[in-house]
Amino acid sequence: MNHPEQRKKFYCRRRMLGKSTIGAAALSTLFAQDQTHAQSKGVIENLPLVQKVKRVIWLTMAGGPSHLELFDPKPKLAQLHGKPMPESYTAGQQLAQLQGQKLMCLGPMFEYQQVGSQGTQISTLLPHIGSIADDICLVRSMTTDAINHDPAHMFMNTGSQIAGRPSMGAWINYGLGSICENLPGFVVLVSTGKGRSPQPIAARQWSSGFLPSRFQGVQLRSQGEAVLYLNNPPGIQPSQQAMDIAAIESLNRHHASRVQDPEIDTRIAQYELAFEMQTSIPNLMDTSDETQDTLDLYGCTPGDGTFASNCLLARRLAQRGVRFIQLYHRDWDHHSLLKEELPLRAKEVDQASAALIKDLKRLGLFEETLVVWSGEFGRTPMSQANKGPVGRDHHNKSMSMWIAGGNIRPGIVYGSTDELGYAAAENTCTVHDLHATMLHQLGIKHDAFTYKFQGLDFKLTGVEGAKVIEGILS
Repeated sequence: MNHPEQRKKFYCRRRMLGKSTIGAAALSTLFAQDQTHAQSKGVIENLPLVQKVKRVIWLTMAGGPSHLELFDPKPKLAQLHGKPMPESYTAGQQLAQLQGQKLMCLGPMFEYQQVGSQGTQISTLLPHIGSIADDICLVRSMTTDAINHDPAHMFMNTGSQIAGRPSMGAWINYGLGSICENLPGFVVLVSTGKGRSPQPIAARQWSSGFLPSRFQGVQLRSQGEAVLYLNNPPGIQPSQQAMDIAAIESLNRHHASRVQDPEIDTRIAQYELAFEMQTSIPNLMDTSDETQDTLDLYGCTPGDGTFASNCLLARRLAQRGVRFIQLYHRDWDHHSLLKEELPLRAKEVDQASAALIKDLKRLGLFEETLVVWSGEFGRTPMSQANKGPVGRDHHNKSMSMWIAGGNIRPGIVYGSTDELGYAAAENTCTVHDLHATMLHQLGIKHDAFTYKFQGLDFKLTGVEGAKVIEGILS
């Protein structure tokens, strides 16, 4: 290809497409997309709505925490403990692992206490979250479409149970761009509860799907090196590396001008970002500038890989301008041993979840940050036992979560479930509604935010008529 005559014979797929009538139309679409992707600051130049928040911190309790033990007290369920579940609730309904079995009511296993100025009832397992009851909006009427872990995570993250769709963090980075130039715009941190073998989670949960790959989430390791191979090997100086990257960038830009492939732009951007991260990541992970009072607030030892340590890192990422920060804490899947295991998981996240809110407020970041605390689904009011003491099965008709931050009404409970906690009964919310609300707070009109792929205009909020949850907005 180095000889001039050989270069003249160079043909790429796009040049071939351009020689046909159909190809010319396809080519014009591809070029239009390339122009869109080239906007490093995001494709939405003028936000159609008032931007209430700049970033999102999403706290994911992977496995499906039981709303009935944590956020949604049900005295009637306690009265029916050990008795058959009324068929009027379950007849013809989809169940996960209880299908065809005798269904017995399982009363809440832990006490509730009234907290906050409104007397909101929250489990005694969550005293620290109870202490911020006046800062959060507790939603008791959330629902989801999926009933098993992987599709439920997929649905919560992408708005679809079909693999290959962009995650919400990727959508937001694509739309708004990154505030920070030396860190990824979408960062993921993972921690695991101690003592069991939790359900796996996959990197496709933070994938960019059919969006350009530079918008995907970047997982930082919670222990050891945050990013493998980030440091230079012995003998390689930063000045030498900078020259290498400049040369590679020049070659990539030359190639991009010929083939018009947006993934080459991604490659260029990722080389540049990786070079910047060699300085920014060590600075991020070095928490020696944090006071002992702050460490005590979170209850963490920096670098220990816990959820608490990750919450502190989430705050540091927010300070540095990262647009979307997602934390996963695994091991909430309590089909059995619910009474034994749930207090352990609650203790692992309770103090740090509350500390994150308090710390954001202290630093003046709370009003411009949207914080979401949620699992992927709820749990059944019926009991289940797998090789031991009882637990609860997966359930998609009711779940609880909380949201806090700019322009979210603090100190309220929104929605409710029926008297046994089986299904949302008042102000029912869907995952699409949640995504629409999140985009609304970021200044994006959800039903106009689309990306054309395979001839269709895709949206994070799907086509099922999502609505902004106006009742939780100030």
